[in-house]
Amino acid sequence: MRGWLTTLIGHHAYRPWLTVEGSLTQALRAHCPHLRLLRLRQEEDRPHADELAPLSLPRGRLALVREVLLVCREHPVVFAHSVIPMAGLQGPWRGLFKLGQRPLGEALFADPAIQRRPMQYRRLDGRHPLYRAAIRWLDHPPAALWARRSVFLRAGSPILVTEVFLPAVLRLTAMDQHEKAR
Repeated sequence: MRGWLTTLIGHHAYRPWLTVEGSLTQALRAHCPHLRLLRLRQEEDRPHADELAPLSLPRGRLALVREVLLVCREHPVVFAHSVIPMAGLQGPWRGLFKLGQRPLGEALFADPAIQRRPMQYRRLDGRHPLYRAAIRWLDHPPAALWARRSVFLRAGSPILVTEVFLPAVLRLTAMDQHEKAR
């Protein structure tokens, strides 16, 4: 698969997670009440090539890049990567510097002034930098990982949030099915 798609193709195990409406963090907490967030990095960096167009950023422009790992029962389930153009940090997104260990989703879905653009989906492999960043947290990385992303707007200023689903997220669904079968 080349590029990001606006329609999720095929039926596979990750589909329920890729199509979660609303806050993914909240959906994960429904399956794992003790979900933890580990902030991996938050620094100025250049966005990846495929992140420039959704943010209307020219090549070479710096942005704030934030990466976190969502962990359930000591197993990483989602690697999240957010990109905020520096101009937005001077304006509508200035409070995001202070998130610390709080999930970005909590801030995004708590504010009714924030609009979400349609979701995009992609199967990532070793050629994509987000795949390479996410597999650092896996003992046995698969050949590919599924991801979704969307742009959030506040006062016309964008932020791009990408969520890469790690294999352990499938155990959460399997545990629920096991509990329901009891």
